[in-house]
Amino acid sequence: MSNTTQAGFTIRPLDPQKDANLVHGWVTDPKAVFWMMQDATPVDVERAYTEIAADEHHHAFLGLDDGVPVFLMETYDPAHRELAGLYEARPGDVGMHFLVAPADTPVHGFTRRVITAVMTHLFADPRTRRVVVEPDVRNTAVHALNAAVGFVPEGEMEKPEKRALLSFCTRARFEAATGAAA
Repeated sequence: MSNTTQAGFTIRPLDPQKDANLVHGWVTDPKAVFWMMQDATPVDVERAYTEIAADEHHHAFLGLDDGVPVFLMETYDPAHRELAGLYEARPGDVGMHFLVAPADTPVHGFTRRVITAVMTHLFADPRTRRVVVEPDVRNTAVHALNAAVGFVPEGEMEKPEKRALLSFCTRARFEAATGAAA
């Protein structure tokens, strides 16, 4: 998969060997507690993303702002990963996770710009019918961001690692919520 540009960001596939040290700092940051890699070593991060790179149903990307990596995005087929057997997956469902890099000085609206770019990227594929997320029920900040781009909660579910809020966003809901053409 090649680089794409969405909402001013360049999105490229994550290179586990080259990007592991950078991503390690992000996933172990205290603000990334819901990423569940707080105790990971750089080797653990490289191993995890090497496994993702080899998985036909799971993909990892970096988002760059003017050439500087600023977010991590993962996509997955929920019929085969993460949510397999936990809900009734439909053709065109795409699972998504995203993580914004920690910043010394947060920029108002930046994370919303990131999630909008992520969603635009996902809906750029005409096969994507719905984006599926399953954040921790305690992650109220991401629930608000998800709602802002059109996600509608389906309900809570028990996953092996967390209690999650299953939510869906269709192309029409995303466009109505953001005014962005998907």
